[in-house]
Amino acid sequence: MAAFARLLTGVLALGLALAAPLSAAPLPERNDYANPQFATALGAALKDFYARNFEQAQREFETALNIVPDNTLAIAFLNASASHVGGGLDVLSNIEEDAVGKSPKSYIAHVRLGFTYLFSGLLGRDRSVDAREELNAAVNLDATAQAAHVGLGIMRSNERSANRAKTEFLAALRNDPNNVLAREYLGTIYQVDLRDPQEGLKYVVGVPNLVPDYADIQFHLASIMQDLKLYDDAIRYAKAGIALDTGRVGEAGQHGYVLIAQILLQQKKVGEAKKYLQQAVTYDADGIYAKKLLDKIAKGDYEDKSAGSTPPPAKH
Repeated sequence: MAAFARLLTGVLALGLALAAPLSAAPLPERNDYANPQFATALGAALKDFYARNFEQAQREFETALNIVPDNTLAIAFLNASASHVGGGLDVLSNIEEDAVGKSPKSYIAHVRLGFTYLFSGLLGRDRSVDAREELNAAVNLDATAQAAHVGLGIMRSNERSANRAKTEFLAALRNDPNNVLAREYLGTIYQVDLRDPQEGLKYVVGVPNLVPDYADIQFHLASIMQDLKLYDDAIRYAKAGIALDTGRVGEAGQHGYVLIAQILLQQKKVGEAKKYLQQAVTYDADGIYAKKLLDKIAKGDYEDKSAGSTPPPAKH
């Protein structure tokens, strides 16, 4: 019996060894932006969005999402585009509610609807409860996928719950280390909430290489560089963001002029700062604050040590 038992054990061990799968090679790191078709569609969509061609941008973001359906940057900008089109978010939510009804087990359907409910708040309609329900449903369907975690992280960030938001964004990065929205939000959390701009820089510094047409990330980099007292780099990133945001619809176009002016005032380059503040007033880009700074300059509140000047970006 002992010999038979040893023989049986050996046979079982051999069977298990034969049945065990060969160790698979690790999956390559996810990078949506390395897909040339997706990158081209996304780049065209961003350019149209920043030029205020919102209907065209919405179609192009849809094209990008047909290639990579759960890219959260494209999903967010799809909704941002729709929010600028009369009734656009209502149409989008109706389509996505139908999609969830037809495919209740579809992770993507729940994520897309969750983001649209989230963006409804831009129009003064609080759908946060519905958004959380859809995003949680997506997590229940696939706890490892990244898009729902990004959506929940944005909700936590909007609620000023920085640590819980950080947890969601880090969960997203575990499966999609190149997730641009997660990296952008983490950069802001470390810079603003945790007072650690150096750590925040680690998350966002490579994003322009992934999405060169993304104007807002240039503004965030400029803000972090200002906190780090890297003023020349800050101005360079802010100018790049302004150049991309041709319609002054994003953070770069709305806040970049005043940011550059503030940095120039820190450098005691008052003459240059005035030019950017005057453009901010002209474009109504933080215009009220720009006027206050111009008033302070007129009163002589800032020391001027200008040595030449660099003209501001050309008007579009």
